Amino acid sequence: MEKENKERLVKIIVSAALLAVAAVVSKIANLKMWQELLLFLVPYLIVGGETLKEAAEKLFEGELLDEDFLMSIATLGALCIGFLPGAESQFPEAVFVMLFFQVGELFEDMAEDRSRESITKLMDIRPDTANVERNGRTETVSPSEVAVGETIVIKPGEKVPLDGIVLEGSSSLDTVALTGESVPRGITEGDTILSGCVNLSGVLRAKVTKPFAESTASKILELVENASGNKSRSESFITRFAKVYTPIVVGLAVVLAFLPPLLSGYFGSEFAKWLYRALTFLIVSCPCALVISIPLAFFGGIGGAARKGILVKGSNYLEALANLGTVVFDKTGTLTEGVFEVTAVHPEIIDQKELLHMAAHVERYSTHPVAVSLRQAYPDEADNCTVEDIEEVAGQGVKAKVNGKTVCVGNSKMMEAIGVSWKDCEKKGTIVHVSLDGEYVGHIVVSDRVKADAAEALKALKENGVSKTVMLTGDKADVAAAVAAEVGIDEFRAELLPGDKVAEVEKLIAGKSEGRSLAFVGDGINDAPVLARADVGIAMGALGSDAAIEAADVVLMDDKLSKLATGIRSARKTLGIAKQNTVFSIGVKVLVLLLAMFGLAGMWMAVLADVGVMVLAVLNSTRALKT
Repeated sequence: MEKENKERLVKIIVSAALLAVAAVVSKIANLKMWQELLLFLVPYLIVGGETLKEAAEKLFEGELLDEDFLMSIATLGALCIGFLPGAESQFPEAVFVMLFFQVGELFEDMAEDRSRESITKLMDIRPDTANVERNGRTETVSPSEVAVGETIVIKPGEKVPLDGIVLEGSSSLDTVALTGESVPRGITEGDTILSGCVNLSGVLRAKVTKPFAESTASKILELVENASGNKSRSESFITRFAKVYTPIVVGLAVVLAFLPPLLSGYFGSEFAKWLYRALTFLIVSCPCALVISIPLAFFGGIGGAARKGILVKGSNYLEALANLGTVVFDKTGTLTEGVFEVTAVHPEIIDQKELLHMAAHVERYSTHPVAVSLRQAYPDEADNCTVEDIEEVAGQGVKAKVNGKTVCVGNSKMMEAIGVSWKDCEKKGTIVHVSLDGEYVGHIVVSDRVKADAAEALKALKENGVSKTVMLTGDKADVAAAVAAEVGIDEFRAELLPGDKVAEVEKLIAGKSEGRSLAFVGDGINDAPVLARADVGIAMGALGSDAAIEAADVVLMDDKLSKLATGIRSARKTLGIAKQNTVFSIGVKVLVLLLAMFGLAGMWMAVLADVGVMVLAVLNSTRALKT
């Protein structure tokens, strides 16, 4: 495109110089009309040859009434109008209209190129090469040539070429291109490494887990590049508007050229006057400002959001984000960390340390999140205690012998099954009761930690016009109530099965206000049916999660709830720019069309109304890139 723009700029400069020469020659030389036409045809064909060619091709393909066709008809008419009886020649005007039209086209291409370059830079995550270990030496190859299972080496300063698992080394990764966050992430042996990140310090060796085509970088780039396929209502309206609007104004131009002279009873100079007005009318009528600037605004909005780590799969979802009225959240992993921890220890006979000691030993081999949290709370596991006869009781807990004593760790059902009286707890969370040789020795409270920015994120949503927030969870009502109160959720539904969540979202959709959309925010793995049912499904913390990227309409690449408000602001800015362009373009065109009908607007004003408005609208659209 850069080469084409340079060629177009050269043609514009040469044509402008020849137009100036032709204007001077026509003033000082006594030329005949046909000689003057030939003089002005040179700059006209230099600058407008490509437009005439495009118009002719579309004419044979049956695609009439686009801007190339309208400009060709208008300017050719202006070149010929001087041969009508009593008419003045319009040669300079015809060349100037085509010249200024090409200036507008150049501005449009430059603005679109700049938008694409900005997005390319923001999404500069596609690696060029990969260092792969083969036959005892390191080869530099294209990432697409590396197979799953091969070992790659990532040096400091290099982009991670493919997804994998670190085999050796530790480093910090710059994930800004994926998440929009500038804080580096530490990584060491056994951690997952994602393509598109930049290795900042140590040398890493990693085993490739996905082919290049399925890597995180490739999927993200594909999403951004294909986002234009899902058009917003604004874009669809503009497409429909142009298809109806253009034939109408062309018809009006024909009527304007022939009806007044017919009604007056003679043609002559009267026909030339009305033909000039009709040609001016045609120049103004080009809908290029709308057809170009609106999609460009949404394209920029999607790119600007991507820079912040918010992937929007289409401008229709950007529009839905801008009109959010209700936001529904999953609890675990969305509002909470999804990581359980011991929040309280209430011993009865033994001390706190001994209570944790017993519980951690009994849960030694369990992979349940609650068991993991108990072991983490008592890290001194290697204390020479003997743990034997471990028995897991489904739906109750675990039994074992610790140093020859029978220890039971579980819920109230386990205590009742072994005939032990247990005590309730006022704290919210999962209550783990412990008995020692048939005697109750206390309980431990295990809770999921609420995300640090959850309350602030909910407040930001309210400030950005979200009227209702709802939490759906399969957890108990008291736990759900505690989380809802802590983060500021308006309503919650507890003890729901996955199918119940879909039913609840259906009810909320049925009750939402006209013109307002509903979003469901989840982890994108277990909530796929609900994400699909909502007006816009938003996956949280999807860095490296294929399921999240596939299931959702909007993907937040990191775990920050605050990105929701950022996404809404970006979407509303984009929609605002699109509306500004629509009102401005249509308003100016209608005004100048009316002036042209009454002979108050010449071709100079017409070309300013068309090309000038287009340039301003396109430049306005580029603001959507900045979030």
